[in-house]
Amino acid sequence: MKSLPISPDKPWLAPLAGYSDLPFRMLCRKRGCAVACTEMVSVKGLKYDGKGTKALLATCPEDNPLVVQLFGGEPQDYSDTMPQLIDEGYSFFDLNSGCPVKKVLKTGGGSALHLDPDRLVETASAMVRVAGEGKVGVKIRLGFMNGEDNFLEIAKRLEDTGVAWLTMHPRYAKQMFSGQADWSKLAVLKQNVSIPVIGSGDLFTAEDGMECIKQTGIDGIMFARGALFDPEIFARYLKLLDDPKCATLPPFDLGKTMEEHINMTRDFDGSNRSFRKIRSILPRYAKGMDGIRSIRTKLTACEDWEELLEAAREVSTLTRDRC
Repeated sequence: MKSLPISPDKPWLAPLAGYSDLPFRMLCRKRGCAVACTEMVSVKGLKYDGKGTKALLATCPEDNPLVVQLFGGEPQDYSDTMPQLIDEGYSFFDLNSGCPVKKVLKTGGGSALHLDPDRLVETASAMVRVAGEGKVGVKIRLGFMNGEDNFLEIAKRLEDTGVAWLTMHPRYAKQMFSGQADWSKLAVLKQNVSIPVIGSGDLFTAEDGMECIKQTGIDGIMFARGALFDPEIFARYLKLLDDPKCATLPPFDLGKTMEEHINMTRDFDGSNRSFRKIRSILPRYAKGMDGIRSIRTKLTACEDWEELLEAAREVSTLTRDRC
């Protein structure tokens, strides 16, 4: 594939640290996700062959197209590690200059790159030189400090490097995830660059995705926390695109989605670590449902895979009958 599909009818799954592993990506793909991103991958970890870092790259032939999101503060680390990734079959890459978490900022990567636009642009240029035309995107924020926008300056410079797409979460790094995403800035970005723009931030429902596209005119959307709360969000969003009046989808069987995710995770990696991880993720699916406390109690009390599956079956009668 020479380029990635970027259009309103091709929703993406965001890189979600601790969540967007292979089973979750496949769960979302089955529901209409067109492009999925790996969890954040440290270029320093790759350079020094960190076992945990390599595990984040687990994939399969059906997990396609896949974008590997990389973070780190040294441009040379990208030049050193990306050729090996390409040799291993990975084709598309995203530079993380949006993550505001301290652990990432300490590396000089993530949204810390907004404090040094020259280094950000140098890093993106290095990635494009290695991966080639159409293979590299960059995720940005409005800026680092509240009220100090530099996204437009950065975006125009990134466009000149040959970056193929931009994703923006329209908050400042200092905001983390507080306040409200300023979608109007997505429209500004779209109006000032010629490469595709993908929007992220506060897309919690299918309706949010539709409204973001309508308000901003951007090329595509990327679901993050919205997908964690409801993996069916991709199917709901595509249904809305097809029928804006929203002929309601068939009732969402929460239990079956849970069962599918449990089985996929156990088949992929049946370790205790994976069990604890999936047990902590599943209660998110119940957000906004009747009996949520009871559901959470059942799930978090499970001590093995079979108990977890049984708990999922018990909530199978609960549905979300909405678009």
